[in-house]
Amino acid sequence: MAVISPATRFAPPMNRPFHHRSSLASLHCSSRNFLFLGKPTPSSTIVAVRCQKPVSDGISSMESMNHVSSSIDFLTLCHRLKTTKRKGWINQGINGPESIADHMYRMALMALIAGDLTGVDRERCIKMAIVHDIAEAIVGDITPSDGVPKEEKSRREKAALKEMCEVLGGGLRAEEITELWLEYENNASLEANIVKDFDKVEMILQALEYEAEHGKVLDEFFISTAGKFQTEIGKSWAAEINARRKSQLINRQR
Repeated sequence: MAVISPATRFAPPMNRPFHHRSSLASLHCSSRNFLFLGKPTPSSTIVAVRCQKPVSDGISSMESMNHVSSSIDFLTLCHRLKTTKRKGWINQGINGPESIADHMYRMALMALIAGDLTGVDRERCIKMAIVHDIAEAIVGDITPSDGVPKEEKSRREKAALKEMCEVLGGGLRAEEITELWLEYENNASLEANIVKDFDKVEMILQALEYEAEHGKVLDEFFISTAGKFQTEIGKSWAAEINARRKSQLINRQR
């Protein structure tokens, strides 16, 4: 049997818009397909397959190159999310605290492992968790201790998000990021309610872990989130974390 080289495999373009899926065009090959030269043996030569060019998505080579360049520029800017430490932990004297990206990553895991929730778009929750603090790549982690009014914080972050989407080159992906960010910011859906809760749950879980690792008492993080969970999953996870903290503090006093 003739073997097709990996080089002859066909894959759809990676830059196809996220909301549109085109069917693969049929591959029409010439009558010279897979002809052995002489009697078939393990060393037989296979004539290369000649197929028609894949159907174009209407994207020029220059547009494709610009998209690649913009994507790398955007990802380079997002590197700051990996290196910027969460200020709340710095203010508490935590050595080597988590980064903004660390925080968002575990929130995305929360959305991934959460049990089935009626009427909830799990994929949207994961995406929202990934982008909800993305503007902090430019403005940094603004906390209540900074004394910045909520309206001003939101204004700065919106401006930063717009700048980041311009770096990405606009388009459907930038629109999706903006839509997800605004939905979270405005607490405008059930998915946003859940991700808002995950934001608080992740923070108090991290506080619990830092209390254990550094022998600290980080009451302010638990006090500031008490009674503010909107969803049943948020309330149940927070209750479990608080129960573990109570046990941990009791054991420490013995």
